[in-house]
Amino acid sequence: MDKILEGLVSSSHPLPLKRVIVRKVVESAEHWLDEAQCEAMFDLTTRLILEGQDPFQRQVGHQVLEAYARYHRPEFEAFFSKTFVLGLLQQGYHSLDRKDVAILDYIHNGLKLIMSCPSVLDLFSLLQVEVLRIVCERPEPQLCARLSDLLTDFVQCIPKGKLSITFCQQLVRTIGHFQCVSTQERELREYVSQVTKVSNLLQNIWKAEPATLLPSLQEVFASISSTDASFEPSVALASLVQHIPLQMITVLIRSLTTDPNVKDASMTQALCRMIDWLSWPLAQHVDTWVIALLKGLAAVQKFTILIDVTLLKIELVFNRLWFPLVRPGALAVLSHMLLSFQHSPEAFHLIVPHVVNLVHSFKSDGLPSSTAFLVQLTELIHCMMYHYSGFPDLYEPILEAIKDFPKPSEEKIKLILNQSAWTSQSNSLASCLARLSGKSETGKTGLINLGNTCYMNSVIQALGIMTEVLQQVLETCSNVIPCAIHLAREAYAPRIFFEASRPPWFTPRSQQDCSEYLRFLLDRLHEEEKILKVQPSHKPPESLGYSETSLQEVDNKAAVLTETPCTSDGEKTLIEKMFGGKLQTHICCLNCRSTSQKVEAFTDLSLAFCPSSSMENLSFQGPASSPNTQDGGLMQATVPGPSEEPVVYNPATAAFICDSVVNERTIGSLPDEFYCTENTSVPNESNKILVNKDVPQKPGGETTPSVTDLLNYFLAPEILTGDNQYYCENCASLQNAEKTMQITEEPEYLILTLLRFSYDQKYHVRRKILDNVSLPLVLELPVKRTTSFSSLSESWSVDVGFTDISENLAKKLKPSGTEEACCPKLVPYLLSSVVVHSGISSESGHYYSYARNITGTESSYQMCHQSETLALASSQSHLLERDSPSAIIEQDLENKEMSKEWFLFNDSRVTFTSFQSVQKITSRFPKDTAYVLLYKKQNSTNGLSGNNPTSGLWINGDPPLQKELMDAITKDNKLYLQVSWKYKL
Repeated sequence: MDKILEGLVSSSHPLPLKRVIVRKVVESAEHWLDEAQCEAMFDLTTRLILEGQDPFQRQVGHQVLEAYARYHRPEFEAFFSKTFVLGLLQQGYHSLDRKDVAILDYIHNGLKLIMSCPSVLDLFSLLQVEVLRIVCERPEPQLCARLSDLLTDFVQCIPKGKLSITFCQQLVRTIGHFQCVSTQERELREYVSQVTKVSNLLQNIWKAEPATLLPSLQEVFASISSTDASFEPSVALASLVQHIPLQMITVLIRSLTTDPNVKDASMTQALCRMIDWLSWPLAQHVDTWVIALLKGLAAVQKFTILIDVTLLKIELVFNRLWFPLVRPGALAVLSHMLLSFQHSPEAFHLIVPHVVNLVHSFKSDGLPSSTAFLVQLTELIHCMMYHYSGFPDLYEPILEAIKDFPKPSEEKIKLILNQSAWTSQSNSLASCLARLSGKSETGKTGLINLGNTCYMNSVIQALGIMTEVLQQVLETCSNVIPCAIHLAREAYAPRIFFEASRPPWFTPRSQQDCSEYLRFLLDRLHEEEKILKVQPSHKPPESLGYSETSLQEVDNKAAVLTETPCTSDGEKTLIEKMFGGKLQTHICCLNCRSTSQKVEAFTDLSLAFCPSSSMENLSFQGPASSPNTQDGGLMQATVPGPSEEPVVYNPATAAFICDSVVNERTIGSLPDEFYCTENTSVPNESNKILVNKDVPQKPGGETTPSVTDLLNYFLAPEILTGDNQYYCENCASLQNAEKTMQITEEPEYLILTLLRFSYDQKYHVRRKILDNVSLPLVLELPVKRTTSFSSLSESWSVDVGFTDISENLAKKLKPSGTEEACCPKLVPYLLSSVVVHSGISSESGHYYSYARNITGTESSYQMCHQSETLALASSQSHLLERDSPSAIIEQDLENKEMSKEWFLFNDSRVTFTSFQSVQKITSRFPKDTAYVLLYKKQNSTNGLSGNNPTSGLWINGDPPLQKELMDAITKDNKLYLQVSWKYKL
């Protein structure tokens, strides 16, 4: 019969005829055959199965073998012996290699045919050894899948005892070597199916023998943590993750992250490769394990690993969002990475360029699943943009792309941000500062954020861009730190400067107020120079850092010095020369008409927002912060409102903790009254300001107030009445009074602080006024250089025409006497720097600065004279009105491009920007508001006397530096380059 069958399958007869004859051969299997005939038939069918030239021959072999083995089982048992199977596994079959999948298929079918035979037990013992040998030889995915099929059907062939652990470990290693070289969909699907079969086999073994699980997972980690450059473990290992019991996550992650034998390099490799697993389709829980490992590393403060891995892999994770099968897991990991990496915007900014394309793509397909995904993604993006302020150039396209999706509330954003941040678990991140992306193309050098030090960086950068200011300010101390003009730096870490200039009550690494910091910095430099002038032989301190004893000594000496104020320019300190101005306050008792006046020095003006109803009718506003000499020089200001009780507010901390937590020294327990103990712009005064507890949030309705409006409101006449009555010494009682303020001496550099933060006594919270304020490029400051007041009308007249309004806004009052003959001189100032506070509360936020170079160029000199000419011509009719000459000059500056480029300073990041961006920042980003403004006075010399361009060197087109400062920069740069080179080696 075997000869007939052999001749039939190799003949040229039609295929239907062959099938009929084969059917006859199969039916004849139930007839008796001797042992030799059965063996010949088994030999033939085995050869047809393993070496058949076409599918028909292989099919015939299977059909005939199964039929004859069923009816002649003893003969087949003798043929399918242990020796025969061992030979197939170790030597192959004729021309067929032993690793051919056909051999495993043949053995698999043979086991099914002799399952009821006693000899099958010997085959099981044989296969337990042979399958271990096979997996140790790292079979290809196809062969390994066929082996998995065999072992799944015949679990008796799986190695037992200790060999089972070895088998699982070797099978894990085998999976780690899997590769799929094809890019065709069919081959890829087949590859995924093969890997799935192998991982399912391991799952079955783990369930049957739990002792094999942990060694298997250790082998997985050993493979993915390998630092061998010649071996890259397969992403197919991801298929195993879904079979690991989730209840083991905590134990395993803790074991891995605390094992001293696991080096950081190995852990970094392991985490990177686990993140690569996100690309494996159908694998569940990969994101759960990745996030668990990220959290575990954060718990043991392995921040270096987390930073390295996040920056290396976050773009890959973001790109996985394009693929529906792996999108949910990728979004979960991306969210955790971004929400935990909160010390620097670097990770978020790596994906920013890709966001718009992804959003547009998913918006266009219109699928419900895409819309739901975009809602989650946009919520994450909003949280990140909220946390990292100061990048309008990067975020504006994203805001436009996601404008149709809901924006989470501030409370929800804060809740989301607080869930995963590393810094919420530990403050040990100081050594892991943000990486630097290379020197800025602007030629300017940024400042590294040392941990909530943006309040210092923004101030230094706002001052530093005016190079001559920074140069002269820092020359007052021996510790010269040219922070913004280093030539060899990617970014400068101003640690020494921070320690030297930090107010004693500022807690390191906590958020603070930049206005308070600026005031303290200038005050300290001022007092130090006064001490040096009194004691010429005194050696300068090594730095601005003071112990408690030295601080007290400085205060005591400063108190003596202020008893004899300096009046001549030669006796003024640099701070007084550059930032010092004088403000004259005049008060007239409305009962006896007696008057009092006081001249006070200032280095900055704090401008409050005026009530909305007054803004609707007036181009000038009453003072929100007006000095008063009553009660021992107590400064007071009121912002009245209907039936409102005033609350006490401190001008020195008027911008209460914009980037800061509230300071106990400043606020205490937040009673109805709280005071400030620091020096303010008015020396030697205990200052207090009264403001209404419900300051309107929208002054002017649809009209955007300008800085000029706030300045006019500050200088406008005010009636002191009610709880704010004036104590008249002549009447010996509290009386209603009229108060006016006039600037009698203008500073070289005008610092304006917008009082955006008020204390709500009813709810005991500090609120931020988010109103937009128009920032004029050219500001005209009214200055009256009168020396005496000969009459009542002269004492408070500011030559401003306005009408009375309601009693509730009785701060505005038209003078009753004749107007003063001389008009105030309008001194032009050019906007130099803007410190922006980003945030919607006073409890937290971020500072960054807009700034530009202001140099003594011919264009600015011409602008100055044009300003003065236009101002003089217009002062006769419409003094200080909205359509002031500054508007014309500002337009001319923009048209002729007389000003240099603007820069955006955000800690270590410095980019080019424009004045239009400065003006529109609040309209585009509502929580980003101008806070501190620096204006430079424009005059014929356009600078301080004594500045000699030949005394220094020009850097990047900036004003010249003095030789001592340039030498300090050169020395520091050399040291920096030496350290950098040594580190690279």
